[in-house]
Order: sequence, then C-alpha cells, then structure tokens
Amino acid sequence: MEKEKLHQILQKFKNGTYSLDEVFEQLKILPFSDLGHSKIDHHRTLRIGFPEVVYGEGKSVEHLLSIIKELAGKYKNFIITRVSQEKAEEILKKFPGPVYHESAKILTAKPAKKQKKKEVAVLCAGTSDYSVAEEAAVTLEILGKGVERIYDVGVSGIHRIVPHLEKLNKCKILIVIAGMEGALPGVIAGMTGKPVIGVPTSVGYGTNLKGFAPLLTMLNSCAPIVAVNIDNGFGAAFFAWLVLKK
Repeated sequence: MEKEKLHQILQKFKNGTYSLDEVFEQLKILPFSDLGHSKIDHHRTLRIGFPEVVYGEGKSVEHLLSIIKELAGKYKNFIITRVSQEKAEEILKKFPGPVYHESAKILTAKPAKKQKKKEVAVLCAGTSDYSVAEEAAVTLEILGKGVERIYDVGVSGIHRIVPHLEKLNKCKILIVIAGMEGALPGVIAGMTGKPVIGVPTSVGYGTNLKGFAPLLTMLNSCAPIVAVNIDNGFGAAFFAWLVLKK
C-alpha cells in the first residue's frame, strides 16, 4: 500500500500535477514500519524534527526490544519513556548499546549532553516530584537544550526561589512541576514574567485527587501559564523544545 501511494505521488510530480512542495507535504504521512504489535512512524522526523517517541510503560520487554532495534537501525538517537529499571536491565542484556537514564526512566541511543547555555529551567516544588522533573530535564538534554535544574522550592518555603531569580530570568521557558495544591507555576509566572509550562503531579494527600487538584489550580491560574497532563514531564519538555526550535 505504501509503495502504491508513493508511486502515485511521484507520478503526479512527474506529470506536473504536484509541485515539489506538494510532494513534500504528501511525504509527511509516509511511510511507517508495521512490526505487528506496533507501527513505527518513520516520518515523524520529517514533520517535527525528531523520531517518534515511544511510551514504554505497559509494553513487554520483547515488544520494546523490537521497537528499539527498529529505531536504532535508522536513527542516531531515540527516546523510550517510562521504562522501569528492571525492564531496562533485561533489554540491555539482550541488546547492549542504548543508554538508560535511571532518574528519568528513559532509554536512548546515547547519553544526554549537558549544554552550557541554559535555555530552559526545570523547577519542582518538592523532592517527591523529582522523577517527573528529571523526565523533563533529561528529555530536553537529549534534544540538545541546556537545562537549569532548580528543585525543592515549593510555596511552603517560597523564599527558597529568591536566590535563583537571576538564573530564571536568563532562561527562555520555565517548566514548573508541582503536586499537592499546584500553586508553584502561577507564583513563578508572577515573579518572573517568563513563559511557564505547569506540570501537575499525582503527589499529595487525598484531595490532591491523584493530580487533578493541582491540574485545576494551574488551569485556573490568574498568571498567564499553560499546563500539560498529570505527571507529564516529557510532554512539557517536548513542547518547550518545539517552541524553541522555531
């Protein structure tokens, strides 16, 4: 089916029906590899500039191995998120080469590089939010962006953020991660005037509602912020990268 579609596109270009730009737009939806259990979108790179990022949680080791081999055979780097340490160890025994970023639960083809120029700051309210913060920070570093990490600066001791304001004001985007009531992103936006991406986490007591309460706080913030889904450090990082690369 892919070959037939590609032939049609090229034939239209040959006949003058499609311009080169129209061919490029058509090629953005082709092709993909059908692994049976998964379909790998190989034109994700053409559309957004990085290969398809795979969500690893819930996938078997065998399926992940098959996906990783497909990606490793075609790209210099890739990202598999939410991979437990146990699964990562089993995968690396059978297919050595990829790198496991334990703090972020991310598998990649090569280590994340720390850049001198810090374009994005990743802040979290408490150390219980650490894994979500690291998912965001490591994702950005894999994508080639410098990250300023500022952790454990929640609103219960907001004075702790003051020594970092100069660093924050030098960054272009701030990713602010908070559980409990989720007030930190709005406070940081009000203090800095920088674009803030809020990440609610499922950290907190009963009425945190597994992250729903901080999500509502961020959505209702009077300071201009945007919010991603609960515990979605990766989503915040990738969105920040998309904005910065334009």
